[in-house]
Amino acid sequence: MRLRLAWRLMRVVLHLLVGLGACALVFPWARRGLRDAITRRWSRRMLAICGVRVEQAAGSPVLEHALLVSNHISWLDIFVINSLYPCRFVAKAEIRAWPVLGWLAAGAGTVFIARGNRRELRHIFKGIVSVLEQGERVGLFPEGTVAQQGTVLPFHANLFEAAIDAGVAVQPCAVAYLDAAGGWHPNVDYVGDISFVDSLLTILRGGPIRARLQLLAPLDAVGAHRRELAQAAHDAVATALGSGTTVL
Repeated sequence: MRLRLAWRLMRVVLHLLVGLGACALVFPWARRGLRDAITRRWSRRMLAICGVRVEQAAGSPVLEHALLVSNHISWLDIFVINSLYPCRFVAKAEIRAWPVLGWLAAGAGTVFIARGNRRELRHIFKGIVSVLEQGERVGLFPEGTVAQQGTVLPFHANLFEAAIDAGVAVQPCAVAYLDAAGGWHPNVDYVGDISFVDSLLTILRGGPIRARLQLLAPLDAVGAHRRELAQAAHDAVATALGSGTTVL
């Protein structure tokens, strides 16, 4: 068991280094199509090493140009979404300090937001609008933190304004991690005091994980109010996952 864990951990580290190399040497000059292809292939490989198999549930077709919003369960979420539909993600600033993964996220073009910094938030908001106006897909976790499986926390509405300003649709999606019996997988939850390393080791020690991604009907942002848009996105995700709460 220890040898198996050590082998899988070594493969994760090597794969992360490959990702860092791609971000440093390829992404600065690569066009979007090549970046997306590398991101998709790298994410699938990372998930495979971690014993995660991605499946897409029946739903709506993905929009190539949209603000994609999802519930947030684990650091695996970004890789699950990127394995099918690469995005420029918006993430909390704390992730930038994570060893290796933080550097990887930064190199892949992740937009980091510091809590409570209104001046920086406004600057980042304009950057998100600019990326959307360039025809790219932006991914956002509007809960602002991770939640226990089966729970959808309140959606923060502020950044939904970016979709309204850019005139693009919002596409909700629901992420879930299932065990062999079809229930919530116990090794994936990333709540409480668990560290990234502890979470990674728990996942590597455990059995196979089915990551299920369901794309939901797009929401027209033209003329919408950000709170109504956020509430509609939240309700769609909560309904897909069988839970419910409100918007902040």
